[in-house]
Formats: sequence, structure tokens, C-alpha cells
Amino acid sequence: MTSLRKIRDKEDGTILVFVGMFMVVMIGMAALTFDLGRIASTQTDMQAYTDHVALAAAGELDGNADAITRATAAASGMIDDEQFFADGSQSLGTSADFSLRFLTGLPTPGADPDDNDSVTPFVTTDPARAVLVEVTATPRTVFLPFGRSLASLLGVASPSGEVNSVSIAGYSAYACDVTPLMFCIPSGWTSSANIGASIKLRTGGNNSAWGPGNFGFLDPTDIGINPNGPCAGLTGSKLYICLIAANGNLTKCVSQRGVDTEPGQRNGIGSAIYNSRFDMFQATMNQLKNDPDYAPGPNVISGWDHTGGGCLNNNPTLSTNTIPMPPDDCFDPVSGLCNGSRFGDGNWTSGQAAYNLMNYGVGPDGTLTPHAQGAPTGNTRYQVYLDEVSRAGSGDIVTGRDETGRAQCSSQPSTDPDRRTFIAAAIDCTANPVSGRATDVPVKEFVKVFLFQPLEESTGSDFDIFVEVVKQVGGGVGGSAVDGIFRDVVRLYR
Repeated sequence: MTSLRKIRDKEDGTILVFVGMFMVVMIGMAALTFDLGRIASTQTDMQAYTDHVALAAAGELDGNADAITRATAAASGMIDDEQFFADGSQSLGTSADFSLRFLTGLPTPGADPDDNDSVTPFVTTDPARAVLVEVTATPRTVFLPFGRSLASLLGVASPSGEVNSVSIAGYSAYACDVTPLMFCIPSGWTSSANIGASIKLRTGGNNSAWGPGNFGFLDPTDIGINPNGPCAGLTGSKLYICLIAANGNLTKCVSQRGVDTEPGQRNGIGSAIYNSRFDMFQATMNQLKNDPDYAPGPNVISGWDHTGGGCLNNNPTLSTNTIPMPPDDCFDPVSGLCNGSRFGDGNWTSGQAAYNLMNYGVGPDGTLTPHAQGAPTGNTRYQVYLDEVSRAGSGDIVTGRDETGRAQCSSQPSTDPDRRTFIAAAIDCTANPVSGRATDVPVKEFVKVFLFQPLEESTGSDFDIFVEVVKQVGGGVGGSAVDGIFRDVVRLYR
């Protein structure tokens, strides 16, 4: 009995029991941490991979007919990555490692937005409507040795260790500091293939369908008004006059994916708004002739008689020895069309010869001598115009004629040659029907055009505008205030 009491009261080694229990817990936690770490690492690798694939694919979603094809190729061909703990190959970089779905949008966030809200209703195969891409990784299984051992010991199902990831990215092109003008183009037309070609733009009707050559406005509410610009605080027709005619009427950014259009016929918006660039301040523009915000360009050859000096009256006289730049030779003087179209072919050989002869050669009555420097050079009207400005320096553009080519009405002429250019949105109105007001209309491209002759005086709001294609603008970060600022934005949404 004494021995038993000694054994009962002996405490040596008691701590080993607690150490043993603690070691079991610690080893279990270490094992669990090891398994969870492998899952977390694989999840991170997979998520980074789908993020990169989504961004690469989204960068191709520009609304063109081959956008989905290019996006699919970019997804499988641009990204190589790795994972380290899942079964199978460590490499991530082929189309077998993911699947794609293209979306027109995302669910509208509610009071409790959830990234797990289904996007299935937004799936599309139409490249014109695909603005987002969803990338889902092919599931990978991570081997969990300790988790499986513990599950076997406890007699429960082994954890699967399956890892997956989903990413959604989108692309938007934004144009900033552009003129709120749009015009309809023929299907397949591009500015890059028509540099130097002239277009006869006609105001579009309110209710009738618009076709190639009709023009109108972008909704200023959509495009945004610069609060520090000359148009700040204006409304109605005064706002549109400012947006079209003012110098430096910088605007906020508008998405190229979808713009809102306004009719081409608006009260108070007539030919005089555009002719202010030619130093012709008539009708609603008369009070703005000395406002520097509405300065005419440095070259204003218009074909009107300015021998009396000052401003032209409301019934000006045509000059007998100067002419404005003519449209392409194919434009018929009766129909006003080029082979039935408002879009020219860029050939103005005969017109250029007539322009040079009248303005710079021997006068039509034989009494005017040729211009001392000869005729300006250039293949396009815009190039000829720039050459006229450059070689004139501070002097007259033409000499001994009914006009000098310099402003005589405005006391605040501009020195910027691009005062006679616009940045306009080119829209395929056949593929995207427009009949006055329309919303979310995709822009094919933004085009810099040159106003090469003044508009004929109109008594109403219907009129024609002759412009020449200078170049396509946009397509990436950069640009200048003259040619607008364009940004391609690709970002993750989920």
C-alpha cells in the first residue's frame, strides 16, 4: 500500500503528457497550414493567370467584325504563366487552360452588389456588342497529403483540393477634346484609305433614316462641357454655336463604344456658324467677330469680293479673280454628287490647276500678274493650304486680287492653321441606324477633316459642307489638343 501511495503522489514526467498533446495539435496545425498554403498559392497563380488572359483578350474588343477572333487569339497566344502545386503540367499558356465567354455588360449593382451574380444573360457572340470577356480557368487539383491522411484517420471523405479562378475584363476607347460632330460613312469606308478625298456632308433629317454623307451632332450632355472653356454655362442653340464655332472648346471624354446623336437640323445652327472660320461673320455670328474665342483661320480664301475692306454684308459679291478650293473632279456641278455618292475619290487634278491659275497665275482678264512665289504645292487641299500659310509669313496669302486671303472683318484672327479643321465621329449608319436622336451608337473612328470652302448661305437649317479627309485620329494614349486626346482603357471588373 505504501508503494501504491508513492506512485499516486509522484509527479515526475507529468508535463510530458501535456507536451505530447501539444505536439499532436502543433503537428496537425502545421500539416493543415501546409495543405492550405498549397491551395492558396495555386489559387493565387490561377487568378493571376486568368487576370492576365482577360486583360489581353479585352484589349482586342474594339467592336470591329473580327474583334472576338482577335481576342481569342490574344488570350491563347500572349500569356505564359506557371503554377507549382496542382496536378498536371506546371505550365499555363494554352487554350486548354481556360474557357472564354464574351459579354455585353454586367449585372447592375443593387443594394448588395455581388461579384457572384450570374453574367449568363449578357453572353454574346456578336463582336460589335462584346465589350467584356470572362475567362474561366480549367480546374486544377492540389494534392493534400495531410488532409487526406486526417480524413482517412477520421473516416470522412477526403478534401478535393480543386482550385479554379474567374476574371472579367473590358475595353473602352475614349475621345476627349473633340468637336461634337458626327457623319455617316458607307460600310467598309476608312479614313486611312481616303486621305485627301472630299466629302459633301448634308444635314440629316429628324425622322428619316440617315445615309452616307448625312451629318449631325453628338449630344453635348453625353460629351460633357469643359467648365473652364468658352462654352461653359451656355444652353440651347448658343451652346451648339459655341461647340461648333469656338476656338479651344475643349470637352470631356466620350466613349467610342457608344455616343448619343442629335439631329443635323437645329434652329439657329446655320451656315454662318461654320463660315466664321473664313472671316465671314453674318447672321447670328455678327456680334462675335472680334471675340478671340471665335477667331477666323490664318488663311481665309473664300472666293468673295473683299475689295471694300471690312466685313462682308449679307449679300456678298463673288470675286472675279479668286476661287475657293474645289471638291474632287468627279463631283458633278448639277447633281452635286460624285458618281452618285457624296464621297469623292481624292482626284482634284483639274480643280487644283484651276485654283492655282485663278489665284496665283495670270488673271482671267489678263491684267493680273502671276504671284511672285508661284503656286503653292501639295497633293491634298490641306497640304496646299498649309503651304500657303507657311510661305506667306506675315504677308498676304494672295496679291493683286479681290481678297488677300487674310482676315479683314475680325480683329482677332488666329495663327493656328488647324482653325479650319474638325475632329468628327465617323459612324456606319447602315449597320447602326440613325435618324436624328439615337443613343449608344458605336463610332467606327474619329476623323480629322479640313473645311476647304465656305458654305453657301442658307435661309434655313439645311445646308451642305465640303470637307477633305486629313487623317484618322485616336487609337491609343497621346494626341494633341488640336487632334483630340484619345485613350484606350483596359481594366478588370471582376
